Parts: sequence; structure tokens; C-alpha cells
Amino acid sequence: MLLLPSISISIPRRRPWGWAWGYRQSYHNFSLSLLQNLSHPRSFNQILSHAIASGVFRDPVVSSKLLYYSLSHDHDFAFSRTLFFQIHKPNVFSWNFMFRAYSRSSFPAETIALYNLMLRNGTLPDNYSFPFVLKACARLSLLHKGREIHSSTLKLGVHLDVFVQNALISAFSSCGAVEAARAVFDMLPALVRDVVSWNSMISGYLQSHRYELVLKVFWELLGDGSLSPDEVTLVSALSVCGRLGLLDLGKKIHGLFTGSGFVLDVFVGSSLIDMYSKCGQIEDARKVFDRIPHRNTVCWTSMIAGYAQSDLFKEAIELFREMQIGGFAADAATIACVLSACGHWGALAQGRWIHLYCERNSIEMDLNARNALIALEIFHGLTQPDIFSWTAVISGLAMNGESDKALHLFSQMEMISDIRPNEITFLGVLCACNHGGFVDKGLYYFNAMTQIYNLTPGIEHYGCMVDLLGRANLLVEAEKFIRTLPIQPDVVIWRSLLFACRNHGNIELAEFAAKQIEELEPRRCGARVLLSNVYASASRWGDVKRVRKDMATQRIKKQPGCSFVEIDGLVHELFVADRSHPEMGAIYETMISINKALQSKGFDPGILDHPEQ
Repeated sequence: MLLLPSISISIPRRRPWGWAWGYRQSYHNFSLSLLQNLSHPRSFNQILSHAIASGVFRDPVVSSKLLYYSLSHDHDFAFSRTLFFQIHKPNVFSWNFMFRAYSRSSFPAETIALYNLMLRNGTLPDNYSFPFVLKACARLSLLHKGREIHSSTLKLGVHLDVFVQNALISAFSSCGAVEAARAVFDMLPALVRDVVSWNSMISGYLQSHRYELVLKVFWELLGDGSLSPDEVTLVSALSVCGRLGLLDLGKKIHGLFTGSGFVLDVFVGSSLIDMYSKCGQIEDARKVFDRIPHRNTVCWTSMIAGYAQSDLFKEAIELFREMQIGGFAADAATIACVLSACGHWGALAQGRWIHLYCERNSIEMDLNARNALIALEIFHGLTQPDIFSWTAVISGLAMNGESDKALHLFSQMEMISDIRPNEITFLGVLCACNHGGFVDKGLYYFNAMTQIYNLTPGIEHYGCMVDLLGRANLLVEAEKFIRTLPIQPDVVIWRSLLFACRNHGNIELAEFAAKQIEELEPRRCGARVLLSNVYASASRWGDVKRVRKDMATQRIKKQPGCSFVEIDGLVHELFVADRSHPEMGAIYETMISINKALQSKGFDPGILDHPEQ
């Protein structure tokens, strides 16, 4: 914060003969500290008028403090800008006040213009000036200006000022010059660096999707010993763990949070929820959510998104209802997650209700929310679709089996120079290749992520590739692909391989995949049930009996099958062998009628109970 000394202004009551001498002797005192307690702008105008009329406004200290107050209460800066240009020779404090105001405003380019004007007027910037100007450079992606300012810091001898250097690291990172940011970081002596320096470097690598380097710098900080990571450091590392599926490391960082005495606030809690959800540990994510004492919209949205990403669409919608009952206001991000869950669950009436909820509560449907409801016709109606719109329609076509259309649309998008695909876009493309059985195209696009677009594949992309190879009966290639992954495979990847082994009858590889799943999820029944089905397909009934006996010994129960149907806006959930539904009598009567109709056409429903026939 920029501080000025507390001063008093002397205003003459009259100007008699020899008034210059009387100015020093006969005066009415008032303190500019009164500016802090002003209740009405008119009072400030009176003080300003006195200062101008008396001539003390020419004092740069007085004018800078009046300018500071004006900027603090002038939202569009029009009056303050006029006031600034009335100062005959602004001191560096006045320039810095203007830099700070504009660097935080909607007009960051004004900061650069004023900085250039200051240099032309012969005023040298100080160590307070550079962070504000560099912030404007970062917002405007002005790399060349950032390099120019870097040279100025060296000439003016502020290259060891930690605040200036941290701002340089952030500016270079925001402009995509992460190597230049690292060079600044390395030039800063270890004794000068603070935790913000480390966080700025970590953030730079995170912005450029260089996740391995994020973790490398994180370990360097822990090994340095002179500084301890703060919440921002650990949250950044958690973000990488979620994106790469590094569950073990994520748990260790969670332990660091607890051991360091950090409070489980909404910032930390939301990051932990996101990490556990992306690593497939939705139960742990829910435990974190339940322990957050004062939740906000971000926490609720993170948990809803976690359920939706884990295909637990019913839980996502139910949690949204709890959020409404608790009196929390949803935002566009929340709505996008819930609408996505409704779409996957087939709850059309629920989706329509949420759309009406947005209109009633004046929630502006931004692109993220609209894209959750997007259809191909709506997409073609957009005048300037952004990457989120392209990604939404590509993913939608892929999920609905329109693989050729999805890939054709992606090819169209690649020809647009100002639209660049991101990781989610490629997830939709790989999904299209998966559903279409396009192995060669899938391998091409997977390699294009890293080689052409410099994107780092996440656990979801690797899972898509394993599923793609498995569906094509390239099981040996799928196993080799898993063994060469740069990250630890999660249960989803091994489960994809196990599904493929079941479909293609590879018992040996199925046993290996099931063993990996059991190590990751020892209390879950899914892998054992799938392995039992593999044995049954091969008529290895002894192995089927052994697997089921092991499940009984360990008291692991098979989860009953479940289906959903929406009638009149109400989603009904039906489980195998469950008779608790209030309309169960009518359901069985309907089933008997269907069976009779099938039998009348010569079809024997009993054949469904004997798959070996």
C-alpha cells in the first residue's frame, strides 16, 4: 500500500497587504485526514476547492493525497483523470495512484499510456510503479512491453525487489513466456524470494499446462526448507493432482493441509473436492464437502460437478435441490453442471424446470450454461461461437453416436485461426473416435494434442484411448499403452480394459486387470462381478463359484441393477428384486401383459434367462 504522511493545509481567511507573510501566520487549519471520514462527496469538493483557491494544491504532496481520495470514490475515473491533469508536476505518488486504479479497472491500456507519458515528462518510476504497470501488461498480453519494463528494472536497480520480480514472473507467465518467467525466478536470490515468488512460478507452469514442472517447483519449495507453502501453493498442486489423476500425492497434500493447521475454508475445500472427484474418489470428495463449516456457491458447484463427472446424475440433481433448500444462490456454473446431469439422466422435465428457475431468478445464462442445453441447430444460429460452444456440440454429437459429424465439425473448427481446441475439446474428439471405432484417427488426434497443440493429456484422455483399443480387440496394445502411461492408471482405465477382455474373451488379461482394480478398490464388487462373467462366458464354472465364494467370505455384496424412467416430471428409480415402489403391482401387471403379447407372437421370454442358448 502506498502511504503518504499526514499533513495539514493552511487556508488564509483574507489576503491583506503583505498576504504572503500573513499566509504563514494567519490561517485556518484543517487536516486532510478528515478525508477518511467524509460522508458526502460535497464535503470533498469543499476541501478540494479550498486547496485550489489557496494555492496549496500546487504542493505535490497535497495534490497526490487529494487524487488518492478521488480515485477511491470515482468509479469511472473521469473526474480523477481531469484532476490528475490539473497537477502541474505530478510526483511519483500521483502517477502510481493512477497506475493502480487503471490496472485494476476495465481500462488497463490507460495504465500503459500513462506510463509512457510519465517517461516522456521525465519522471522516473519507482519500485511501486512497476507492479501496477506489469499487471496491465499481463491483462493485455503485452509481452514486448513486459520485456521493456524488465530492462528498466535492471537499469534502475530494482532487480532485487521481490515485489517487482514477482510481478515480472506473473506478467511473463500470463503472456505465455514461461521460460522468461523462469529466468527471472532463477535470477532472484534464494534469500530474497518469498512464497509469492514460488506461487507465481507454479501458477505460470499451471497456466501453460506444464503440470510436471508444477510438481517439480512444488518439490523444490518443500526441499528449500526456508519457506513453507501456503494455501495457494497447495491448491495449485492439488489442481495438478486432479488433472493427472495422482491420488496418492493428492492425499499427501491433503495431509499437509491438516498438519500445517490450515482452516478448511471454501477455497481449500473446493480444491480438495475437485481433486478427489477427478481421481474417482467421490466418497472422499463428499466427506470433505460435509466437513466444510461455511459453504458457498463454489463448494456446492464443485460437489455437484464431481457427481456429474462420476456419472452419479441422480446425486447431482438431489444435491442441487439441497442447495436450494439451504438458501444458496446458484450461478451459471452450477446450472451448467445440473443441466448436464439432467441431460445424461434423461430428466427432460427437470431440465426444463431448471431453465425456468434461471429465468425466475434472473440468472444470466452465459455460454457455459447455454452450452449444456445446446443443440446443433442452436449452434449454427450462433454468430460467433467460442471454443466452449464448439466443444459442447462436438461432445454432444459424439455422445449421440454421430462420430463422423463430430470429427467433421472439429476439422471445420481447426480451420478457424482464432479458435484453439483445449483438453475438453479433444476429450469429445476421442470420444467420437471411440464410438465410431476409428482407431487410426484416435491415435492421430491423441498425438496431435501434444505435438501440435502442446496440450497435456489427462487421465480421461488416457482412459478414452484404452477404451478405443479395447473395443477394437487390440488388447495387447491396450495393455502396453497402460504400462507406458506417465501417470498412475486409475480404476476407470483398468475397468475399461476388463470390459474389453470380457467382450473378447481374454481371460488371462481379464484376471490381471481385475487384480489391479481390487488393489485400488478392495471393498467394491464391480471387478469381481465382471471377472465372474468372463469365467461364465468361458464355461469355467469352478472359477465362477470361487469368485462368488470369495465375495461372500469378505462380505462384499453385489449392487443390484438399477434403471430410471421419468413420468410427468418425476424420475422413478427401479432396482432389481426391489418391491418397495408404490406402483409395483401395476408394474408387474404391465410386465405380464407384455410377456403375453410376446408369447402370442411366438417369442419365448424365458430364453432371456439362459444366455448360453
